[in-house]
Amino acid sequence: MKRSLLLWLALSWSWLAAEVYSVDIRPAGMKGRDVGSIRILDQKELIFPAISGQHFSEISDLAYLKNRHWLFMISDEGRLFRFQALFREKIRELRPLDAHRLRKKSGKKLKKWRRDTEGLCLDAKGRLYVSFEEKPRIARISYDGRIRKYLKLPKAIDSMKKMAGKNKGLEGLTWHSKYGLVTAAEYPVKAAKRTMLTLYSLRGKRWSYRRGKEPNSAVTALEVLPDGEFLILERSYTGPLDPMVITLRALDPRHCRDGLCSTRVLAHLDSSEGWAVDNFEGLARVGKNRYVMVSDDNDNFYQKTLLVYFEVVSR
Repeated sequence: MKRSLLLWLALSWSWLAAEVYSVDIRPAGMKGRDVGSIRILDQKELIFPAISGQHFSEISDLAYLKNRHWLFMISDEGRLFRFQALFREKIRELRPLDAHRLRKKSGKKLKKWRRDTEGLCLDAKGRLYVSFEEKPRIARISYDGRIRKYLKLPKAIDSMKKMAGKNKGLEGLTWHSKYGLVTAAEYPVKAAKRTMLTLYSLRGKRWSYRRGKEPNSAVTALEVLPDGEFLILERSYTGPLDPMVITLRALDPRHCRDGLCSTRVLAHLDSSEGWAVDNFEGLARVGKNRYVMVSDDNDNFYQKTLLVYFEVVSR
């Protein structure tokens, strides 16, 4: 009897403590899965109070190591989570493996003001990189969160005084087969026009484009499409009483003039039109034309960690 009770308590606790379940962010009554140039394949809400002793919240970006089926997630608080994840026509598996706090080379914890991590990506060799917002930096890290090396940044984004504000630093990070690591500040840097957003390669290239018409439009994540175009995740938000707008945009770095590039909107998800969008901040490629994006719940009871799996079907 005692053994049965302990087993029941253990099972009950695992059910209460962790859950991945289906949601639907589409407007009520919407029958199709296509919106613009993307097709929504699956949608989940993630609830994990703790993984390996690390509080699971405020997920800001993703990276997927396809050959091992590992989905990495980084939080605003410098916590690195690793999941076993399998993506087919639906999300077939999503299981937490471990979690670690980011640490210095010496193994010591980072100070609070130095661990505002926003961007995450893997290079062609499977090496993991992270970008920091409050003090602009990009570092190569191990799979258990130890910083291996800081990389040199372009002068336009190499210090906080060049950013638009304290919490408006490096947000997006991706790896491009031709241009290497590419990053973006959330908002235009002080030296740039307010109407322009810019992507910066650590190899010296840069690409600027006009901000969307939505107020307060900002870059929150970057990825790369199969043909070498950049996939840009943008968020427009001004306050709790105003609409939240999430935009997926494509930029072709091969077709720019004088550093100015045109872009195409692939999807436009507007809460005023019934989309139950949240604070989407992360993006990862998980297949040829398939991606996942994740929302930052701000460690807030009223917000959610949403994972949306989608396919780019036409451009």
